[in-house]
Amino acid sequence: MKERAEHFWWDLARRLLRRPVAVVSLFFIAALVLVAIFASFLAPANPNQQELLSRLAPPGSPSDFTRTGTFILGSDQVGRDILSRILYGSRISLAVGLVAVSIELFLGTLMGALAGYFGGWVDTAIMRLADIMFAFPSLLFAIAVMYALGPSLFNVFVALGVTGWAGLARLVRGEVLRLKTQEFVEAAKAAGSTHGRLILKHILPNAVAPLIVAATLGIPGAIMGEAALSFLGLGVQPPTPSWGSMIYEARSYIRVAPWFSIWPGLAIMATVFAFNLLGDALRDILDPRLRQ
Repeated sequence: MKERAEHFWWDLARRLLRRPVAVVSLFFIAALVLVAIFASFLAPANPNQQELLSRLAPPGSPSDFTRTGTFILGSDQVGRDILSRILYGSRISLAVGLVAVSIELFLGTLMGALAGYFGGWVDTAIMRLADIMFAFPSLLFAIAVMYALGPSLFNVFVALGVTGWAGLARLVRGEVLRLKTQEFVEAAKAAGSTHGRLILKHILPNAVAPLIVAATLGIPGAIMGEAALSFLGLGVQPPTPSWGSMIYEARSYIRVAPWFSIWPGLAIMATVFAFNLLGDALRDILDPRLRQ
């Protein structure tokens, strides 16, 4: 089993490195992770430090408190360095993407595995609950959760995590229904394996491929969800920098200072684009019907 898992990951890496678009996306994501980790060293200024005399300064304007001596990407409505806030904001976006998708994976895998393996009333109850989740637009449901819990980063994790599990549950359920009738599962059952061992050791490891694709494509959705919540004032609260909240603050200045909204918008677009391209490449690699 261990050798089989190692072969799977090596084969995945080999196929992925053959795709230039996927490699570029991986490098961008890796660079973004490094930026998020070392934002305090890379940022030219404290993201919350204000210079009111330099409010809405265009890119390249002189600055008295940045290490570079200029506002490389300009300043916001209270004179804070936009570049520094974008670098620190990457931490929020990546954290939301990773944590929210982890919650989705846990809930979706748990519910889908139970529904597919046990069937009967368990399957019916879980799938009807998933249908109820599908009846509400995910963003609208996340807004309702945020109104109920209150705006905070932790609540953003919860709101986005609990709204996306239904699709993963259906995906896992389908894989479990396919795999639980396979000969290796029947052999393990005949050898006396418990239900938990059958699910965790024999079924779910063989359903990991579609979960990888779903998680990779789910991260940009979570990032967009956080940006939307922050834009509505329900996400991360000021003065913590967030790409969505930066666009929200820039909405009144788009005519006089377009750079204020352009840079965080480009950051969101590039990040989402990179994850989507990587997810598409993984889907093409892991789906036997699409392999070349």
